[in-house]
Amino acid sequence: MAERFAVLVVCVGNVCRSPLAERLLAARLPAGDFEVASAGVGAMVGYPVEPNAARELARLGSDGAGFAARQFTPALAGQAELVLTATKEIREQVVREAPRLMKRAFTLREFETLAQDPRAKEAATSPQDLVRAAARLRAGVPVPDHDVPDPMGQSETVHREVADLLDDTCRTIADALVAAR
Repeated sequence: MAERFAVLVVCVGNVCRSPLAERLLAARLPAGDFEVASAGVGAMVGYPVEPNAARELARLGSDGAGFAARQFTPALAGQAELVLTATKEIREQVVREAPRLMKRAFTLREFETLAQDPRAKEAATSPQDLVRAAARLRAGVPVPDHDVPDPMGQSETVHREVADLLDDTCRTIADALVAAR
């Protein structure tokens, strides 16, 4: 790959789910080939990772050091080859604000499912090809649940469950992107 493949993860406040996914994905992708960032559609701009999410990041071998929440903008998303959202509703909002993203914006769990489809794997000779294949398959591959629950204001148990879900999802996505190189 000549240029770095950019991934943007989007949730609401950009202090729980998207920073978790950003840091977990970044830890599993070769830094020279991939760049991972995050934003929120209602970001708590400038805030660090929420304390429960930071604790979960540490448990999973990463951290929230130096993180500051930022607002989603079409310009920011336009720099990404892949936009991953926490929920279907957030994906819809992202595409409304930046229609050009329609074929490269997915929910995290949707992209996880599509990237594992044998037809996507077969078509992918690059991460960009994997994204295009996933977009073509979108209508024909059922996704059991698009959404990653929002743990904000919830118990430590809920934060742990969401972190474990994101850890598994990000591992699968990272493996698929790396395999497509």
